Amino acid sequence: MNSTCRSPIMDVMEDQQAPRLADGEAKVITLCGSTKFAAEFATVNRRLTIEGCVVISLGMFGLPDLPDYDWAADSSDLKGRLGRVHFQKIRMADEVYIVDPGGYVGESTRREIAYAESLGKPVRYLSREGFDRAGDGPQE
Repeated sequence: MNSTCRSPIMDVMEDQQAPRLADGEAKVITLCGSTKFAAEFATVNRRLTIEGCVVISLGMFGLPDLPDYDWAADSSDLKGRLGRVHFQKIRMADEVYIVDPGGYVGESTRREIAYAESLGKPVRYLSREGFDRAGDGPQE
C-alpha cells in the first residue's frame, strides 16, 4: 500500500497483536450490560473492534416506540424474544464482555453472566479492567 494513503490508525493497528483464537480466527466477543450504558457500549465496541475482535452488541438500547403497543402487557412477548436473541449472541461468542461502569450489574445481566458461565464462556468486566466510565483508557 502506498504510504501516502495510510492513516495513523492503520499503523497503530498493524503494530498491535489482535486477539486471535488457536485457529487464527478473530475472537468473537458478545457485549452484555444495562441498556442505560449506551455510550459505554459504543466506546467498548469501538475499542475491541480496533483491537481486531468481532463484536456482537445489543440490537437496541430501549424498547421501540410502537404505535398502539402496550409494553406493560407485551402480548407478543417481544421482550422475551429479544432476551432469547441475546442468549443466542452469547452462544455465538468466544467470550462475553460485561459493560458495567462502576461495577453495576442488574438482574438481566446477572442471568446472562450465569448463562455464559454455564456454557463455559470466559467472562470479562469493564469495571475490573481499570477503564473509566467512558472506557477511554486505563485509570492510574
